[in-house]
Amino acid sequence: MVTEIYLNDYELRVSDYYEERKNNLLIVKVEFKVTSEEYHDVATLLYKGTFNLKVPERKINCIVTIQEYSTSITNLYEKDQVGDFRLTLCESLE
Repeated sequence: MVTEIYLNDYELRVSDYYEERKNNLLIVKVEFKVTSEEYHDVATLLYKGTFNLKVPERKINCIVTIQEYSTSITNLYEKDQVGDFRLTLCESLE
């Protein structure tokens, strides 16, 4: 099972990983936890929208964009909070 992915060399430890191909493009769905201490860095990263995705365990290295994004909590600026994040990433042809 995949336990980590990298978005622009930023490591995310994932608790769930799923991949498929649609119309010959890679789709990756991940779930991961974000603490209040990590939130600013993760939010700033995700705001970019397009990333170099690396999944070492699957030998994946490609450009992806966010297709879907959700979180279980909206204010991780409060200390000692943990949010569940879900991302769906789609391979980009750009």
